[in-house]
Amino acid sequence: MSSRTATHARQKLAFTAEDSLAKRLAACKRFLRLESEMIRMRHRGGESGLRIAQARSNVVDVLLQRLIAPALQQLANGDRDPAATLVALGGYGRAELCPLSDIDIMFLFPDSVKEARLKEMQQKLTDEVLYTLWDLGLKIGHSFRTISDTLTEARSDIQTKTSLLEARYLAGSENTYRTFAQAYRNFFLKENPKGYISARLEDQASRRKKFGDTVFLQEPDIKNGVGGLRDFQNAIWMARVKLGITTADELVEMAYLKPGELRDFRQAYNFLLRVRNQLHFESKKPTDALNLEKQPRIARALGYDQRDLLERVEAFMRDYYRAAQTIYRISRLLEHRLALATENPEKTKVSFKEVIRARRHDRSKRLDGFILRGRELAAENDDVFQDDPIRLVRVFRHAQQLNAQLDFELGNLIRENLPKLTRKVVQSHDANRSFRAILNDIGRVYPALRAMHEHGVLGRFVPEWDGLTCLVQHEYYHRYTADVHTLNTILELDRVFTDPEKIYSRYRFELRETSLPELLYTVLLLHDVGKGDGIENHAEVGVRIAEPVLGRLGYDEPQREVIRFLVKNHLTMARFWQKFDLDDPKTTAAFAEIVGDAERLRYLYVHTFCDARATAATLWNGYKDTLHTTLFRNTAEHIEHGGAVARQEAKRFEMTKKDLLSRKIPEVSEEEVNAHFSLLPERYFIYTENDEIALHLQMVNRLLKTIIATDAVGSLKPIIEWRDDLERSLTVVNIVTWDRAGLFYKLAGAFSLAGLNIHTAKIISRSDHIAIDTFYVAEPGRGVVQNQKVMDQFQKNVHQALISNKDLYPEIVVQARKSQSKLFSGDENPLLASFTPSVDVYHELSLQRTIVEVQTPDQIGLLYQVSKAIYDHGFDITFARINTERGLAIDTFYIENADKDAVAEVGRLEDLRDTIGRIIAPEQKQVVHF
Repeated sequence: MSSRTATHARQKLAFTAEDSLAKRLAACKRFLRLESEMIRMRHRGGESGLRIAQARSNVVDVLLQRLIAPALQQLANGDRDPAATLVALGGYGRAELCPLSDIDIMFLFPDSVKEARLKEMQQKLTDEVLYTLWDLGLKIGHSFRTISDTLTEARSDIQTKTSLLEARYLAGSENTYRTFAQAYRNFFLKENPKGYISARLEDQASRRKKFGDTVFLQEPDIKNGVGGLRDFQNAIWMARVKLGITTADELVEMAYLKPGELRDFRQAYNFLLRVRNQLHFESKKPTDALNLEKQPRIARALGYDQRDLLERVEAFMRDYYRAAQTIYRISRLLEHRLALATENPEKTKVSFKEVIRARRHDRSKRLDGFILRGRELAAENDDVFQDDPIRLVRVFRHAQQLNAQLDFELGNLIRENLPKLTRKVVQSHDANRSFRAILNDIGRVYPALRAMHEHGVLGRFVPEWDGLTCLVQHEYYHRYTADVHTLNTILELDRVFTDPEKIYSRYRFELRETSLPELLYTVLLLHDVGKGDGIENHAEVGVRIAEPVLGRLGYDEPQREVIRFLVKNHLTMARFWQKFDLDDPKTTAAFAEIVGDAERLRYLYVHTFCDARATAATLWNGYKDTLHTTLFRNTAEHIEHGGAVARQEAKRFEMTKKDLLSRKIPEVSEEEVNAHFSLLPERYFIYTENDEIALHLQMVNRLLKTIIATDAVGSLKPIIEWRDDLERSLTVVNIVTWDRAGLFYKLAGAFSLAGLNIHTAKIISRSDHIAIDTFYVAEPGRGVVQNQKVMDQFQKNVHQALISNKDLYPEIVVQARKSQSKLFSGDENPLLASFTPSVDVYHELSLQRTIVEVQTPDQIGLLYQVSKAIYDHGFDITFARINTERGLAIDTFYIENADKDAVAEVGRLEDLRDTIGRIIAPEQKQVVHF
């Protein structure tokens, strides 16, 4: 305790038994307020995380000691040794209290205390200590136990057993505490320590699995995540129970850790504590989640002063991941050594080296300086990499080929020898042959590359790739850092080759049709290397960065050309099906021109699938898979048949017409079918399923029949049909109505008010002014629309908007205010700066279309406002694709002049651009392309 804190405590916390509880509470509040501000100032001044946590513990120590003193004095009743003891437990017991940490305490009593007296003391301590602590707003975890109670509860509950390991004396009877401490030490050393370690290992495994089994989540949990504070603490707890240590220094003395390992372990833990302290200072409630919106402020507060917000976050998070990775690595090393040590029950204290010596007598196989025992690969001696540094690469090929894991000591040896991965080794023909062999082992590449990355080899051997290590990707739909995302794409490719699940079979078939299926592993490894230089234009930059790697790996020029194309265009296929109308033959032709041949198309098809699946578990769904596969099949047909496509489409048109005429659709005459085919463009019939065309014919028939009973065309009630598409987890809403001004934005408003999200819309009108609009919609968080009230609400909204000409916007505004998302609030999310709202209006020459693209944080009524702006500027929407990923709207519209004879001059498009710009970002200048 600092002298200043001690002086302050003597002045402000000098309680006596005669002082009122109100007086004590007021003094405690003043003391806590001043001391907390002093601790915060010390934190701002750069003091270590551990020192700040200890300072907070010291302040609480003083507070509790002064607060309990009058009660203990009364309970002692003149005896020199009071009957009760105050003990700190858990994190407070090890003197590590972050600003919002729980404070766990135990009131301990000797076993000799009678039950009536025990209840009397409990009530006294509750009234004079606990109530005051609660009134101070502190989160207190408390218990009343006798010494025997502690042992009984520890036997039945591992959390209690662990919490008591951290017990620390605070006040009261020192004799009682000494008796407890000795009894408890005897207990945890002798009572099934192997079982305790096994339970802790299970806890580690389940907790790590919950947090993705990776350090590199974009929003890590500082306490419970992989490589978090709990990993460090668990390792120390296991060592204490198994070895009886009192300090971590003894792990070095007993050869369980090397001095450098313990130093790195502590430094990383200290860093995470400092981050957690700042996170608590930033928060009103206890939290350990390092969310994206908090990272910029925390980085700034911890001294990362880069002017660019994203660079600041990247620098901070790289340090965080390095620290967490260190804790994860060393805690696993210690777990492994402790688990092995439990195999020798004759010795209560056995060094890990003794266990290793005993294992050398196991039956084994020797290979290239390594020993294979069962499914573990170990080094024959510590000089294995000194003799041949290329083994630092080759060892992973051996492990892959033998389906073996590197043992922990070999892993440590690899890390110690990383400096031997010199430029000479990187350029070595033999080393690159081994690495290419790893990449060519179809279906088994991910485990080898992940092991290389975890042991620090991958980034050193492929320095062009190292820029991805710990790189935060400032995109809300990315869950992982760039390096882990890349490795996950390779895991997905392994599954394409090996997983029997139906979703992979189609991709496996197409990839097997290529001349070199394994080439895609290299492409995936390198596809994002450009991100090390920044997200913008990273695909093109990646081609330049990847070139030296391709040379070292020995790819010939034709293979390099394919890899260059795929790296440069790895986002192109998703961009096409996310933004453009797949029913438009010009979309297929434009994409086919980019791809060039069927081989590249197949590679790109599988690559896009693996890339998306590896981004986040929920990013890929049946709807996207359908869009993706539709573009692939259309393009494959175009490439294969070339000029024959038009003839095939004409033939398909005639076959469709013949089929529908032969169906004898109820209530629909042959004349109506012929009229339908003459009043719509040919592409409608080519890209619309026959069953859907039949449905449209029936809906048109119903609409026309209502004309007789309607006073005016504008009063015609729309015909609406709902159909679930379970494969894509969407509902298809077909609407047939009389075409009218602003039809799309009115329908969009009706969907918005009903609480439905639009994913895609197809808009087409017959030349007799009957509109046939198809919307693919979903209930947020539920997929297909199953709520009849929602359907009824939508139909009511449509009637009001189309028949009664009601302006739905005021109701949309009210709805938006009620459920406004705070995800992208400017005050709450500084990273909003990385999601620049933008609107592009341009002529896509290859498609011969005028396109509006909008990217902005999503909000209720956004689609309504944007589509109404398009209508107000004299344009019709002919196609719309609506995408929303974690709160970010990315919408595309094809537009044409409402007056078909007019020309969409640049000035009018600029006015449209500016209007939409004011809708999505009133203060921001937008960009337009022509």
